[in-house]
Amino acid sequence: MPNGFSLEKFASHPFYEEVNRRLVTLTHLRPGEQVVDLGSGTGAVTRLLAEQVRNESGQVIAVDPSDSAIEVARRNLENLGDVVIRFVQGSAERLSQLVKLPVDAVFFCNAFHLVHEKEQVLREIRETLRKEGTFSFNTSFYQGAEPPESQRFYKRWMLRAMRFLRDEHGISPDRTKVEARIRLTEEEYVTLLSQNGFQIRDREVVTVQMPLKSFEDISEYSLWIEGVLPGVPLELGAEALKHGAREAFEELGLESSPRNWLLVVANRV
Repeated sequence: MPNGFSLEKFASHPFYEEVNRRLVTLTHLRPGEQVVDLGSGTGAVTRLLAEQVRNESGQVIAVDPSDSAIEVARRNLENLGDVVIRFVQGSAERLSQLVKLPVDAVFFCNAFHLVHEKEQVLREIRETLRKEGTFSFNTSFYQGAEPPESQRFYKRWMLRAMRFLRDEHGISPDRTKVEARIRLTEEEYVTLLSQNGFQIRDREVVTVQMPLKSFEDISEYSLWIEGVLPGVPLELGAEALKHGAREAFEELGLESSPRNWLLVVANRV
């Protein structure tokens, strides 16, 4: 992940902790369990998991492909006691090679939608889990994430960002440079898990109100910039997206805009 373009600022917003904490609650972790935080980033979810499993035998294994994110997570979590946190650099596609012991639960928060080979990753997760262990994930990038009342904002945000790029820098996104990510529906996620050895135990859709600052912060995240403005340099993309969000909020008279998070908890069968 490029320096300065992480999810850390966005992850500091209260609603982000709210949806992650709700997923942890739905999973019913117990003290002493062994848990994997897949795509752990800078440790926001790792901290929530550690709070639930902490005692002399509890362990959270934080797995992330980014060395820089792991180093930030180490600093963020260095004062946690009564729980072992182990950091492992690597990808979701190699999980069973990275984590040898069977674990009680695997969490994949706000990142499962980024995986192209979802069936392969589900096989890796299933192999890493003990029998009847749980796989929990959430995502706000699926078909249904944007409520109907938010459509005007999202359309105007992108239009204003692209106009800024064109007028101020003379460039436009290059749609040929990035493979489009297909957004699954809620039912498609359920079917995907069911066909790969999991039984859905719980699922919810949580709607949160996102203020302007959160849209400015997600505008500094490299994967978001690359997804909505492909081919645009990160610095210019961040500038354009922040400008577009401010204009859209002002023109529509908004204080916040709603977004849906899908939460799913499934048992290995």
